[in-house]
Amino acid sequence: MYLQEWAKPTDKPLCLPLQDIYKIGGGTVPVEQMQTGVLKPGMMVTFAPVNVTSEVKSIEMHLEVLSEALPRNNVGFNVKDVLCGNMAEDNKNDLPMEAAGFMARVIILNHPGQISAVYVPLLDCHIPHIAHKFEKKKKKLEDGPKFLKSDDAAIVDMVPRNLKCFENFSDYPPLVHFPVCNMRQMIAVGVIKAVDKKAARANKVTKSAQKA
Repeated sequence: MYLQEWAKPTDKPLCLPLQDIYKIGGGTVPVEQMQTGVLKPGMMVTFAPVNVTSEVKSIEMHLEVLSEALPRNNVGFNVKDVLCGNMAEDNKNDLPMEAAGFMARVIILNHPGQISAVYVPLLDCHIPHIAHKFEKKKKKLEDGPKFLKSDDAAIVDMVPRNLKCFENFSDYPPLVHFPVCNMRQMIAVGVIKAVDKKAARANKVTKSAQKA
């Protein structure tokens, strides 16, 4: 018996969330784990939802300079004008866009009461805690239930309270699973099935990217 080696999704477009950002020597260094695609020095990447395009100057992993980064590599790279929580994607293959909301399959694990359509918990979906509002709900065999409770499973329309970028399960499986938290407890888990994306805002290109 053996474990099958995980196939790295290098054939998919670049997509990686920025979890931590550091200021080093006057530059901006995002640090995160690669999820899909390939990242190389000299590439032009666009960050959503701020819609900033910048050139990747260099890539390092554990103080070692890399010629390219692959999925599951924990890397840092030198760019400018980005924020924690932004999503970086290759602007030549799949331009990232701000999400107006998304539809998710949610399983309620442990909630002391009832969850209605005005519920606003915190989600951890490849980025730090972000508040989301439960909008419309659809349980199995019941359309538009008045509330959800522990052990229920439902399809829920959710709306983020901050400007964020999300992807759906069919395109980027590593980026769509999330826990739902309230009062420092995990009360539910979910998977993003579809995303309602807004039209892209005016793109800002950094000076270094213009010179490249």
